Amino acid sequence: MLKITKPFADRVDIELDGKIDAEIMRSALDDLIDKSQGVKGGKMLYRITNFELPTLGAIGVEFSRLPKLFGLLGAFDKCAVLSDSDWLKKAAEIEGAIFPGIEIKSFDLDQRDVAEEWLAL
Repeated sequence: MLKITKPFADRVDIELDGKIDAEIMRSALDDLIDKSQGVKGGKMLYRITNFELPTLGAIGVEFSRLPKLFGLLGAFDKCAVLSDSDWLKKAAEIEGAIFPGIEIKSFDLDQRDVAEEWLAL
């Protein structure tokens, strides 16, 4: 499952749970792009549980949307990543160091309140 919600005008939440195939990826990325339109100085809360590598088809869909996804980078200033996987949390923070203009910080799954507070700063 890959679910995209927009709880506030300047925030998009992403929930990833389990395996992602091409159809799920296509729908979710289109939803993410749509819900991110017009966002400036945005925040993102990304919750990852039961992570499995996406199928090759899903990766292909993601690559086909890369130009639009790179366009979203300027829309968001902060991203909090909630996960039960240490390597995913570390990978997210490395990604934050690579992409300029967005600060990414990782939290344990049970630290949602702390992540919400950090996003609000």
